[in-house]
Amino acid sequence: MKKYIYILVATFLLSGCSKVLDEKPQGVVSSEDLNTPQNAEKMVIAAYAGLGNDAFTAPYSSMWAYGSVRSGDAYKGGDGPGDVGDFNAYETFNLNRVDIGATDVTWFRLYLAIGRVNDALNRVNSFSPAEFPAKEIRQGELRFLRGHFYFLLKILFKRIPYMDETVPKTDYDKISNRDLTDEQVWDKIVADFRFAGDHLPVNQADKGRASKFSAKSYLAKVLLYQAYVQDDQNNVTSINAAKLNEVVTLTDEITNAGKYSLNGDFANNFLSTFQNGSESVFAIQYSKDDGTADGRLDNGHSLNYPMNVEYGCCGFHNPSQNLVNAYKTDASGLPLFSTFNDVNTAAGNDFTTNSFDPRLDHSVAIPGHPYKYKPSFIFQVSWTRAPQIYGRFMSLKETVLPDDPAFKKFPPFMSSSKNWDIIRYADVILFRAEALIELGRFNEALPLINSIRARAGNSLSLLKQTNGNPTSNYKITTYQPGVNCTWTASFAREALRYERRMEFAMEGYRFFDLVRWGIAAEYLNAYFNVEKNRASHLRDALFKKNRDEYLPIPLNQINFSKGLYKQNFGW
Repeated sequence: MKKYIYILVATFLLSGCSKVLDEKPQGVVSSEDLNTPQNAEKMVIAAYAGLGNDAFTAPYSSMWAYGSVRSGDAYKGGDGPGDVGDFNAYETFNLNRVDIGATDVTWFRLYLAIGRVNDALNRVNSFSPAEFPAKEIRQGELRFLRGHFYFLLKILFKRIPYMDETVPKTDYDKISNRDLTDEQVWDKIVADFRFAGDHLPVNQADKGRASKFSAKSYLAKVLLYQAYVQDDQNNVTSINAAKLNEVVTLTDEITNAGKYSLNGDFANNFLSTFQNGSESVFAIQYSKDDGTADGRLDNGHSLNYPMNVEYGCCGFHNPSQNLVNAYKTDASGLPLFSTFNDVNTAAGNDFTTNSFDPRLDHSVAIPGHPYKYKPSFIFQVSWTRAPQIYGRFMSLKETVLPDDPAFKKFPPFMSSSKNWDIIRYADVILFRAEALIELGRFNEALPLINSIRARAGNSLSLLKQTNGNPTSNYKITTYQPGVNCTWTASFAREALRYERRMEFAMEGYRFFDLVRWGIAAEYLNAYFNVEKNRASHLRDALFKKNRDEYLPIPLNQINFSKGLYKQNFGW
């Protein structure tokens, strides 16, 4: 009898299974479900989310670990060389390896972001304009985003595999990082930004979306990088005048459009109350109290707050002594190009007896000085985590005050919902100035560089102590040929390169400037020769020319590709 019961039960279960298996699972969205205009819009938003989908172990949103720490502008910081030790390997170069975990994570996350873009593009491309009236605009936005992610991969790794939305995912394992030449990869990135600039509107209803002139600004940036032609060993062999001329044309168009202008005060670029202002060309949009558990915070900077009770972690991204010294000015208010690093500027009276570019106190937290423009909130040496290793200074631009509405703790870390600019209008001005100088039109670059310096000189209103006195002794002036300088081609080039450092210090791209100009090895080894006597963790640091201009292709990725990917030169 039991035997027949078992058979009946089994028959019932099997007959029921077929119906159950035919049912669509609840709470699951299939790929086909996403093929509607409404859901395609959501996929575009998901692609935008990739801009901030990094973390403190792979902070590609701001690039501080790759572009500031590797440039001589910053020490890694934290509790010592072993604290997030991968970044110590980046800083010292000689300890870098092909199997560094952070390098692999960065590669993975950027390609994940590209995958989102390509997926969204495939869906958007499938609709007719009648079905999806915003089709062309969304295509432009997605190609802008893809251009951004590939640009980051390009300046980090140089030789990268390139996949767009036309490549089936089943073919990804057939694409090598050597299928395209160095120049051809640049051309692909240029094509994305060119398409975006041609198809995006001047203004978007949502502030965080890419627009015509943010795309043209990024196109100018990419062309400027591409103009410095490199050989296979990373040597700059020539400068492409045609690309520089296009940079001039583009920046002329952007300026004449009147959409952007310099903020009146340099500080406004780094305060949450002024985000999406007149100088912000394109920014990552962060959020708080948005219905999610922790908000959409700037996690890429979550290690970079001080150690005092109001914050509590983690003391990374410390300005180098070299950078602090670089802000000194001479009696006329100009930079000390060749002598700034002869004598250290220490905390205390040095900031009143020497004269400084005001951007010092906008960029560097200094013991005894107000922190983030709050006169009663005085930065202390005790707020640093390991001053005996990484000095007494900390970075300011990325942080907010603890009472700022944008601030939030997620123990043990913290960050904010303050936007982070990828391109500022100051960048556009200096892109143009650089192109003009390299074209031999250096006199036309003079007013551009002076406009940046003049704004810095007018950015003093928040740099006050409780008694109303200036925090430091500020003296900055413009270049006045025949009065305080001789404006030659070589002097203009030096002035431009120095100005980029002062304006964009601690913003994540300095190292890539050095590589673009072909001076990274000479510059950084000269820096190490002096700085190692101030910071013991640099005593064995060494930049190896023709290797360290780029990170190695991660060993994991070479293994996953079964050897299809080839290692970068020198590694």
